[in-house]
Amino acid sequence: MPQSTHPSVLLRPRLWIGTGLIAAVVSMLFALLYVGGNVNPKGNLRDLPVALVNTDAGADAGGRHVNMGEQIVAGLQKAAQGDKSIDWQVVSREEADKRLGRGKLFGALVIPRDFSATVTALGAPQPAAQGKAATPPTLTVLTNQSAGSIGSSMASQAAQKAAHAASAQLGQELLKQAAAQKAPLPTAAQLKLADPVTVTVADGHPVGSRSAMGLSAFYYALVLVVCGMLGANLVNSQVDTALGYLHTDYGPVRKREPVQHTSRVRTLAIGMALMLGMSLVMGTLVEVATVKILDMDASHLGLLWLYSVATIAVVGIGSLALFAAFGTPGMLLATIVFVAMAVPSSGATVPLQALPGFFRALSEFEPLRQITEGMRAILYYGAQADAGLSRAWASMGVALVAALVFGFAVTRLYDRRGLHRVPRPGAEDGAPAETPEPPAAAAGATA
Repeated sequence: MPQSTHPSVLLRPRLWIGTGLIAAVVSMLFALLYVGGNVNPKGNLRDLPVALVNTDAGADAGGRHVNMGEQIVAGLQKAAQGDKSIDWQVVSREEADKRLGRGKLFGALVIPRDFSATVTALGAPQPAAQGKAATPPTLTVLTNQSAGSIGSSMASQAAQKAAHAASAQLGQELLKQAAAQKAPLPTAAQLKLADPVTVTVADGHPVGSRSAMGLSAFYYALVLVVCGMLGANLVNSQVDTALGYLHTDYGPVRKREPVQHTSRVRTLAIGMALMLGMSLVMGTLVEVATVKILDMDASHLGLLWLYSVATIAVVGIGSLALFAAFGTPGMLLATIVFVAMAVPSSGATVPLQALPGFFRALSEFEPLRQITEGMRAILYYGAQADAGLSRAWASMGVALVAALVFGFAVTRLYDRRGLHRVPRPGAEDGAPAETPEPPAAAAGATA
């Protein structure tokens, strides 16, 4: 093409309008999805699961048996009726540990067995001869970073707030009891009685030091999704190049294979078969890079490898189906489906309970949430099926079948209607008939 015509390309309104519209839609969509899902987690918080464990055995005080742990539970349940942000689940300690170990809870508030005994001991008159301070009552807040650091932090804040509120309420009762004894208390003792409970924070389900503070599962899952998309783009271009539909540029050298008259169905089948082979390579190298080179905390390495390969394969095959059905726009659509909508609805950083309703609905079918939950089960929860692994495998199977059915149905329809990917008579790959491709270019001459 003569060089003098190059400036005229920039003067074409269609180039500016088309490119500008696509860029505007993509930038606006990504901003709305990414920021919209995370901009106000506390305002959107609803039904965050936190355990309430009461192991208090009670104590005798003033001729009657009291259980202050039950009073705290009743108070929290009453307060929760007007505040739906936290779902307080009253369970045993054994059940709480089990749910923490499956990622079903973001934290817990534990009332110890001697809670009532230690509280009543503070209010009882202490003989001066004893000279021994009463043991302060304690409440323990358990966190769960493996379920997500932000969700764990929210649960911890809610549990600590509830514990301090309970301490203040008990302090009022203890001060009344002290006043009824008509014995003056030193100021330090009054302050101690006003807020008698010590709140401790502990890790309810510890993760390894090389687990990105509970985010390694998300990062690993995101890498698998990106590998699947990039692999699909690579496979798509390489297959088109091998079939002669695309040029290959190596610096100033342009090469092109002879065009092969192949159906769309066969082209898609070739791409999917190649994607399966690439998945074996990419999944293996991802595990080697993260576990062997970076020393990421991981167990069940065989299952992790299988899960990695399967995830890359399914994402890649799904992307290839979109490419085959929609052509070039399919690449943008795959990015929107597997990244733009998937990341904010994954529940990996901001918990699902703190997302707007639109993103909660997306999370029911968006792949990254299912992939991340399966990865958490493998890395943090001993590969337990009910910790999200069985749901991940099932979702992966459904997605694979849907991609195969959709991709081959659409390409079959295109083939039956004669919409083949072959050059028109007198043209090469869509070029105008009056300016055919020089034979030397097709044979591999330099451009």
